[in-house]
This record gives sequence, structure tokens and C-alpha cells, in this order.
Amino acid sequence: MDHDAVLALYDRDMREGAQPDSPESRIERTGKVVRQVSTAHGWNGVVWSDLDAGSADAAIAEQIAHYSGLGHAFEWKLYGHDLPVDLGQRLRSAGFTPQPEETLMIGEVNDLTLDAEPPEGIRVLPVTDQAGVDLVADVHEAAFGTDSTRLRHQLLAQLTADPDNVVAVVALDGDTPVSAARMEMVPGTRFAGLWGGGTVEAWRGRGIYRALVALRAREAAERGYRYLQVDAMSTSRPILERIGFAPLTTTTPYLYTP
Repeated sequence: MDHDAVLALYDRDMREGAQPDSPESRIERTGKVVRQVSTAHGWNGVVWSDLDAGSADAAIAEQIAHYSGLGHAFEWKLYGHDLPVDLGQRLRSAGFTPQPEETLMIGEVNDLTLDAEPPEGIRVLPVTDQAGVDLVADVHEAAFGTDSTRLRHQLLAQLTADPDNVVAVVALDGDTPVSAARMEMVPGTRFAGLWGGGTVEAWRGRGIYRALVALRAREAAERGYRYLQVDAMSTSRPILERIGFAPLTTTTPYLYTP
């Protein structure tokens, strides 16, 4: 895989050419910034920019004014190769709070090792309705210790309005959910994104995460997608590298609350 070429393709198709991630969201292009605007329950934020030292501060101020006028907190999703090189510092100076850095990892589906299966005693079920969404959200809260209100709302909206482009699964030990994950396909591109892969602490290190990656990757291959993308935390990166994913750049969420 040509890392530079794939990263350029990702920037073009998934960021500059971004599509809304839910039925109630829209993409707006203003100047050299691409942003998503959603409801208070959805994801609001900047997905792409093409700025320089002379234009960055004004663009930052414009986004703050726009989302503040809507009453929405929002995220500026900053990638390690974005310009100007001090964009992160400019965001901090404007009142944004950086979150933990993640690694953008991309794998070419045909080159990935996809033979992993869930450990004995674990069954994996597709998520198609409110009951399944609740299980996914319960795992998310237990695994990451964060509120899952937005996830519940967004995933149910996706499954209701656009079920062909989202795959969600939950792994159970008996009737107890212990891991969950989803995949979002982006029509018209070569990319599918893996999101929300989380396992409750007692079940980590037993291969469930890897099995759910393999399951979703096989589904992406069947649907004709060439690349899989993950924003990987440090705990996930070694597993993904063993499967065949490559780190291409970093990504850091910068959050702003009006």
C-alpha cells in the first residue's frame, strides 16, 4: 500500500468530500473549511481545512461564531499533517481543549488477516433495533466510562434511515454484552470506517476485539470496499498492526463548548 497516496485519497474522499454521518446531519463548505452541522445529539465539527498562517485565526473565529450561534459544542478534528503546523496551538489559544491523540490507521482489505474468530462461549449478534442499540451503548459505557446518549441516538437513526450503510454487532457471554463495534460504509468511496470497538475490562485480551475487526472487514470486502479506516487508541494499535493495518498519521479531537 502506498501510504502517501492512500492518505491523499482519504483526505479527498473522507474529509474534503465528507458525507453526513446521520440522517439529521448536513455537510457545509465555507471558504476552506468543511464542517458537519447536526442536532445537539449529533456530532458537530470541522472535518477538513486548507488553511495557512494568514487565514487560520479568522477561520477558527468563524467556526466558533457559527456553532456558538447554534448553541452547539463542536469538535475540530485535527490531523497530524494539517496546516499550518501550529494549528493545534492556535486552537488551544482560541479556547479549544485537546483530547487524547489517536492514530489514523488504514488497511487494504485484501491484505488483512481475517481468520480470527470469537473465543469459546462468546456469540456475536447483529444489531438491528432499539434493543440491540441499548446493548451496544451499555458496552460503550462500561468499556470507556463515557456517556452513550449520542451513540444511542445516532446509531438508532442510522439503522432506521440508512441500514444498508451501517453494520453493528454485539458480543455476548450468555446474555451479558461484553463487546460491541460498528462499521460505517461511505457510498461512492473506497472506504469503510470501523468505530466504537470496545470490550469490557474482564474480557479484554481474549481476542474478541480482533474477531470483531475481522468480522466487519469480511463484510466490507463482500460489499466491495477496498480500505478500512480506524481512529485507533494506543490499546488498539498493536492489534490492528498485527492484522495488517498501517499507521498513516495522527488525529486529535479539539473540543469547544460555547
